[in-house]
Amino acid sequence: MTKPPIGRKIGQKVKKGKLKASSRRWLERHINDPYVQRAKLEGYRARAAFKLLEIDEKHNILGGARRIIDLGAAPGSWSQIAAKVTNSTDADPRVAAIDFLEMDPLPGVRILQMDFLDPDAPRQLIEAVGGTPNLVISDMAAPTTGHRQTDHLRTMHLCEVAAYFAVEVLAEGGHFLAKTFQGGTERDLLNMLKQNFRQVIHVKPGASRAESVEMFLLAKGFKGRKAPETSDAAEADA
Repeated sequence: MTKPPIGRKIGQKVKKGKLKASSRRWLERHINDPYVQRAKLEGYRARAAFKLLEIDEKHNILGGARRIIDLGAAPGSWSQIAAKVTNSTDADPRVAAIDFLEMDPLPGVRILQMDFLDPDAPRQLIEAVGGTPNLVISDMAAPTTGHRQTDHLRTMHLCEVAAYFAVEVLAEGGHFLAKTFQGGTERDLLNMLKQNFRQVIHVKPGASRAESVEMFLLAKGFKGRKAPETSDAAEADA
């Protein structure tokens, strides 16, 4: 069971200085965040680790995973968890991570610093993970513009591309988890996932800040890819 956040005394204030009021409020919230404090205590690179752990606690998506692909991985807290649950090592890597941001090395994780939208990214990820993944996880979000609708659409595009990638690479029975935003997932995307997975739901773990519009789209139990149908003409020639 995920432990409740613990840490140092909260309620610390940031002294007024050259920081803007909005920046000071963000910094105060960050340093007083119990999940941030707990991440430091437990050796995770970011508080986002607890989002994945809380989702897994309820929906059990990590237990059977032998190989994992982590999209939008920086700074690497989800990859840390992935390497642990798959027993991934540098000699036998079972986790591949990608982000256009630089990421410090992690034992057992093959890291690609490139844009996931690069046409060659899927091939490189499959080569890096060393086999067929059982789990594709994505914490990708587009850089914000300040325009809520634009930010929503850009992040939803990343979610959609990640979903189609998952359908192309997952082992039968595998799972897909991706960040989305409140405001609606595209109907076509949901229909596609429902056709390919046994269960499709939206989840918001406790580690997601209450004021955040982020949610996670979870698709469980990949049904497997259908073999290409043989055309009548091909059958006639056989």
